Amino acid sequence: MRKFLIGCGLASALFWCACGGKEQSESAKPKEEPSSSAAGAPATIDLENGATVTGKVAFTGQKPTMRSIDMSANPACMRMHSTAQKSEEVIVNDNGTLRNVFVWVKSGLPDKQWAPPTGAVELDQKGCVYTPHVLGVMTGQTLEIKNTDPTNHNVHPLPRINQEWNQSQPPKGEALSKTFPREEIMIPVKCNVHPWMRSYIGVVSHPFFAVTADDGTFTIKGLPPGTYTLEAWHEKFGTQDVQVTVAPKESKTTDFTFKG
Repeated sequence: MRKFLIGCGLASALFWCACGGKEQSESAKPKEEPSSSAAGAPATIDLENGATVTGKVAFTGQKPTMRSIDMSANPACMRMHSTAQKSEEVIVNDNGTLRNVFVWVKSGLPDKQWAPPTGAVELDQKGCVYTPHVLGVMTGQTLEIKNTDPTNHNVHPLPRINQEWNQSQPPKGEALSKTFPREEIMIPVKCNVHPWMRSYIGVVSHPFFAVTADDGTFTIKGLPPGTYTLEAWHEKFGTQDVQVTVAPKESKTTDFTFKG
């Protein structure tokens, strides 16, 4: 019996050395966490090596007359203006260009998730008018909506893809902070209290967009090298597309022309 027990012990020891003698088996080792780059960290703009696209949006044809806004139904709004306010739906600058045109990279970008800016984009209600009339914001970026007027307003975006919401805002009340999770060009915003109030928001999943300034120009910086489709949107004249190819650090000029 004693010989039998010793033999079993030796056999067990030999089995342990052959199969379990390592300090830690491969399956028991802790798994390494994937790095942020392997997990796909959000991309950011490379202003140093990226390309720049600038241009202007021209207008041809008879210059439209800007219509006056009738605020007579709301004396509180009328008292804020010494002269009648003009609609911003079509503004032709003195140099023959269009204001309030939204220009964005419609296609061609690498398949990446882009990090939204930490700063908020501001939409104000001032003099019973939305300011600015057209703006852009990234998906996930904060849109801060203010009411600097001494009267009530009602903020009512009308998206087709994002969720619709409708919220009142008291005079000089606390700002509303909102975000849009999905890309959408463009979202009209109205005020149910003042029917003439209108604004448009371009929600883009990347940071390559701009709104034409008072001289009708736009600038998009930090584009990776590639071939892109740029789209220009205007609330009355629709959209136009152009293609542009850029190399690293290159500057290109791309113009649009809308006809009245």
